[in-house]
Amino acid sequence: MSAVSNVLAMVLAGGEGKRLMPLTLDRAKPAVPFAGQYRLVDFALSNLANGELRKIVVLTQYKSHSLDIHISRTWRMSTLLGNYVTTVPAQMRRGRQWFAGSADAVFQNLNIVGDERPDYIFVFGADHIYRMDTRQMLAQHVSSGAAVTVAGIPVPTEEAGNFGVIDVGEGTKIRGFVEKPGNTPTLANDDGKVIASMGNYIFSTEPLVEALAEDSLDETSRHDMGGDVIPAMVANGTAHVYDFSKNEVPGATERDRGYWRDVGSLDAYYAASMDLVSVHPVFNLYNARWPIYTSLPAHLPPAKFVFEDPGRTGQAVDSLVSAGVIVAGGTVRRSVLSPGVLVEQGALVEDSVVMHDVVIGAGSVVRRAILDKNVVVEPGARLGEDPKTDRDRFTVSQGGVVVIGKGGEVPAE
Repeated sequence: MSAVSNVLAMVLAGGEGKRLMPLTLDRAKPAVPFAGQYRLVDFALSNLANGELRKIVVLTQYKSHSLDIHISRTWRMSTLLGNYVTTVPAQMRRGRQWFAGSADAVFQNLNIVGDERPDYIFVFGADHIYRMDTRQMLAQHVSSGAAVTVAGIPVPTEEAGNFGVIDVGEGTKIRGFVEKPGNTPTLANDDGKVIASMGNYIFSTEPLVEALAEDSLDETSRHDMGGDVIPAMVANGTAHVYDFSKNEVPGATERDRGYWRDVGSLDAYYAASMDLVSVHPVFNLYNARWPIYTSLPAHLPPAKFVFEDPGRTGQAVDSLVSAGVIVAGGTVRRSVLSPGVLVEQGALVEDSVVMHDVVIGAGSVVRRAILDKNVVVEPGARLGEDPKTDRDRFTVSQGGVVVIGKGGEVPAE
């Protein structure tokens, strides 16, 4: 039996996603749409599936209905070969409490580990944008004899406070691990970067079970994988790091090699979306050798661009345009349009993310905005031009991106 066939993958999809509000007002963060037709969770699941890991449980908790529906409709595998992707909600197996943290989420589902009896367990996050050949990380984990291998990536020192920071010792061994430590110049490389944890781990099963059992008895623990379990395993000398920057993905270009984005905030989500729209994108969705899978809107017709009259030419440049979109005499630049969007005559959409079934009214202007599903921008409305007016009416990110929640309306002035 190959190492890959004796692996269980657990995808952590239970976070509240508070920093993505209002996009997470009534959906889990991994269910947030991305790049027009995908959900955030599709990227983690595609990496696992492309890497031949086909026994996957998605651990859910908050506002999971749309995520459950998406996975049940999209992620179907051959049960004849013992493959599956399935959601597992919090079931209070260890008492009358929800998941207390990411480590507790895995601990409360150790019954699945007992049923599958894997040699190795992947514990991956559900809300990052990247491509990764997971087989290469597993090969290093097996050959090193580590109890846990943590995927790491270089980030600027000033961003260290957003991540777990890894102090690499001899070879791939982790000498120290600090969760979100703030500025850490003492751990910086010559290029001013630190090695950050991507929140993706591979465990050997027995050490993981033992570590989770110990953590569950610690009343001072936050029961967090990165904050508690990984530091404990580092202290035991059994943790190693996998250098994600050396991961070789079939079909990757030099430009998007090693790309990884944590889209946990509105500005990070917006920036990752804008990474997609250039002629040579920083993240290339068009790699057919390592596809990102999702459910396509088969009932929708192709996108349509109509009118070629002076002042009302239907056009979109440097943009992603999904099925069912109609650009009827409007102009779209550097934007992502999800299925079913309508851009009416004389409207202008620039540097924006527009989700499913949004209507952009005639003569309106939308700049540097994120519009959730079913938003209506009234004819003549202006968005993204007057920061004070936008802040008085809507959510505006720290970076100045205007965000309209699901079903919202943008009135004309």
